[in-house]
Amino acid sequence: MSDTVDSSGPSKRTYAIIAAVALVSLGAGYALSLVGDEGEGGMSGSSETECEEVLYWYDPMVPGQRFDEPGKSPFMDMMLVPKCAGEAAEAGVRIDPGLVQNFGIRTAAAEFGVLEPEITVTGVLAYNSRDVAIVQPRAGGYVQRTYGLAQDDVVRRGAPIVDILVPDWGGAQREYIAVLDTGDQALADAMRQRMRLLGMTDAMIASVERTRRVQNTFTVTAPVGGAVTVLGVRPGMTVTEGQTLAEITGFSPIWLEASVPEVQAVNIRQGQPISATLAAYPDERFAGRIVAILPSADAASRTITVRAELPNPRGRLKPGMFAQVSLSPDTRRALLVPSEAVIRTGRRNLVMLKQDEGAFLPAEVEIGREANGRTEILAGLAEGEEVVTSGQFLIDSEASLAGIDIRSIDGTMSMASDGSAKMRTYTATGRVTKIAGASITLNHAPVPALEWPSMVMPFALADAALVDGIEPGDTVEFTFSQHDTGPRIESIRKTER
Repeated sequence: MSDTVDSSGPSKRTYAIIAAVALVSLGAGYALSLVGDEGEGGMSGSSETECEEVLYWYDPMVPGQRFDEPGKSPFMDMMLVPKCAGEAAEAGVRIDPGLVQNFGIRTAAAEFGVLEPEITVTGVLAYNSRDVAIVQPRAGGYVQRTYGLAQDDVVRRGAPIVDILVPDWGGAQREYIAVLDTGDQALADAMRQRMRLLGMTDAMIASVERTRRVQNTFTVTAPVGGAVTVLGVRPGMTVTEGQTLAEITGFSPIWLEASVPEVQAVNIRQGQPISATLAAYPDERFAGRIVAILPSADAASRTITVRAELPNPRGRLKPGMFAQVSLSPDTRRALLVPSEAVIRTGRRNLVMLKQDEGAFLPAEVEIGREANGRTEILAGLAEGEEVVTSGQFLIDSEASLAGIDIRSIDGTMSMASDGSAKMRTYTATGRVTKIAGASITLNHAPVPALEWPSMVMPFALADAALVDGIEPGDTVEFTFSQHDTGPRIESIRKTER
């Protein structure tokens, strides 16, 4: 009895195992048949639009060309392919949309606007060297009086500087008085001319004629108002005709000389408006204009000096005062992005482009001026493209770790994560059907990386010399790159059939 039970037990377990395996096999077969059906359905329906939202249609052979409607490609004998919203980007890095929100990643569109940059530098007030008067005597003599002036005294126009006694004038004036008493008009005119040559003014000659008295002492006055910056005369001195007695320098308008970093030289020009604030008058701003940009740069500070003029009617501004100077370069319309969107690596400038939901692409840009939190983009971006303004360093780190290519400024080159330039290329084989100038037509094998089927299509040649020695009918292996204008062969060689 027990033997019968022992012998039948294993038989029942064996049947149970066989039944279980059959059920699993049946289920797996059914699942595989479903997968196969889906695969076939997907292949058969690849030309149809299965996207919830289509961004645009494109020809995989010419991916840079986009179309608003489905249809047949104007480049190849094939249907256009839809680009679905949410579809993985052709190149770049993808982040889960939920993480995008959690990380606080924000974007902003590149847009045209007016950049109003402002450069703030330090400056110092100085005398106006264009408004300098040299005080010289009209004749030599002896200094009798100097009116107590000292260097840096401020004088008004016409103020007396020095009294000079000219002995030679006494004899000439006496002769003139004697001639006047004779009534000889011709001789009197000759004597007046001689007195002018001795340095006498017409007013002094007229005074001698009117008073009949000798006046051999005259007063030298200030020809302009300003500060006495040079004073070279003292009482009792002997002076000669044309000797410099003093220099008077004006300070209305007053000069303001500011040191501007040489990298900002492009942003300044003569005639440009400036404004300045001084510690002496903290609540006031003084406006002026640049009158000169000095021709040399300071070798130590790497700055250039710009000179501006400020009105100073009441003389409140004093030479030597320090000022904070604001230079406002010319405003111009430019493509602008928030400054925080620009990633400065030291070797180049990058932005992270939003391609679609959760997909981002690093792009190299050329930047210009920066002001008020916005940066001018000179090249590398188009109006309307969205750049990441918050969290871009996280995305850039992810892109670097993944070795993602970077869109270059001209859009045709990509940059490796180590900063070296490279071209995105693909390798395929094919048979030459036609060669015409800088173009070659190939019947190429499938290109899995681009999901291209086998087909006959033309390729541009990077250099027409690449096909030297190659003829129609030859089997070749070639490397090509993708451009907005279509594929271009970078290298090609003949292979064995």
